[in-house]
Amino acid sequence: MGLILSHPLILASASPRREELLRLLGLDFQVIPSRADETFLISEKPGEHVLRLAENKAYTIAQAHPQAWVLGADTIVVIDGEVLGKPADSSAAGRMLEKLSGRTHEVFTGFALLRLSGHVAIKEEVRAAVTFRNISEDEKLWYIKSPEPYDKAGAYAVQGLGAFFIKEIQGSYTNVMGLPLCEVVDALKKAGALRFDI
Repeated sequence: MGLILSHPLILASASPRREELLRLLGLDFQVIPSRADETFLISEKPGEHVLRLAENKAYTIAQAHPQAWVLGADTIVVIDGEVLGKPADSSAAGRMLEKLSGRTHEVFTGFALLRLSGHVAIKEEVRAAVTFRNISEDEKLWYIKSPEPYDKAGAYAVQGLGAFFIKEIQGSYTNVMGLPLCEVVDALKKAGALRFDI
């Protein structure tokens, strides 16, 4: 009994959260981080951005592993049309948390599943709306002294210390973590990459 992949699976990401989510399923896969350029293009919409980066990450790795299924993903936080990336320092993290405090923002994740030898490509954009409680000054200062905000889009982790900022999530919780598992499993099944052995 278990999950059976038709071909090897590679996660083209350095994100420990994405790896953790796939491991929860019991999948056997390899991690090969992609070094794709993540620069925003002028006039690019958030959904277009995450899809482009997800596909670029997957394609970069798939070229060297054409027989494998390669999964790429990208996640961003957006509020008032502004993309909040990973904060460079405590000042940037503090400013991001002030913007998010007491308000609702969107989390966009794009993912792409490629297998070059089989000419299979599936890509999808998933959104979730996240509402924060009001963050007090002492809470903000306490949080930005932790290491948590600095490798996270929007300067918080839904699965970490930052969870207590969140009043409500509309949409996929795993999407906010960085990989929408429901949609990814659907894509793997649709592509013929995954079957459930009962």
